[in-house]
Amino acid sequence: QVQVVESGGGLVQTGNSLRLSCTTSRRTSSNNGMGWFRQAPGKEREFVASISWNGGTTYYSDSVKDRFTISRDRAMAFLQLNNLKPEDTGVYVCAISRSAAASTTRESYQYWGQGTQVTVSS
Repeated sequence: QVQVVESGGGLVQTGNSLRLSCTTSRRTSSNNGMGWFRQAPGKEREFVASISWNGGTTYYSDSVKDRFTISRDRAMAFLQLNNLKPEDTGVYVCAISRSAAASTTRESYQYWGQGTQVTVSS
C-alpha cells in the first residue's frame, strides 16, 4: 500500500511562512506529477499547486500565486508558504498524480495523504 505523508504544518500569524513536506513510500513516484490541495472547515477540497515529474511545469491557484512555491526532489514534494493569510487556514494534502504531468484536477491524482494542519491567526 502506498503511503503519502505530509509534515510541516502549524499555527502561525498573518504574514509568516511555513514549509510543507511530502514523502511517499512509492519510490517510482519520482516519475509522477505531484500536487497539493487544501480543505478548510465546511468547504470542499481545493487545488493549491502542482508540479510535473521533472519540475519543469508548475501550476498554482490564483489565490496563492506569487506567495506559494512548489518544488520537488525525486519522490518528495515541498510547498513553501509565504505571506500567509487567515484564509489560507486548512488541512493541506499531498497527492501523487496518475501521470507524469502536473494537474489541477482531483481526478488526476491516485494516491493521497492524510494532510497537515495549517492555521493562520489574524
